[in-house]
Amino acid sequence: MSQEDTRTAVTDLYAAYARGDANRVAELIDDDVDWIIYGPMQIFPFAGHRQGKIAALEALGAIAKDYQLERYLPKMMVVDGDHAAVMSDVAFKQRATGRTLSFHIADFMRFQNGRIVEFREFANTFDVVEQAIGRTIAI
Repeated sequence: MSQEDTRTAVTDLYAAYARGDANRVAELIDDDVDWIIYGPMQIFPFAGHRQGKIAALEALGAIAKDYQLERYLPKMMVVDGDHAAVMSDVAFKQRATGRTLSFHIADFMRFQNGRIVEFREFANTFDVVEQAIGRTIAI
């Protein structure tokens, strides 16, 4: 994939996710994707390693089940060949409590034939956990 093809695929992916277009998001995920969202699975059951498109879509579905997307704004994108990194400003409303979690996410992806074949997502999970549970964690 050319750098421009990768940039187009990334832009398409983030726009589809932000508008809730699950079908388009699914089209941009490879059947054999290696998908990891880093975070504590006890708090965020959708986190962890997933192998394959079905498992990745299940993780995205679990996010939607527990959280309503309020904001997903890519702020910075770096593309190098078939690799891309995106830093986004996001907010999700926790359906169970009504609390809004606001934080930054860093995604690192590799594309092949216009689809994601590797996905890694990082956030300041300590901060996000405190927001999710509604209290400061004493250390």
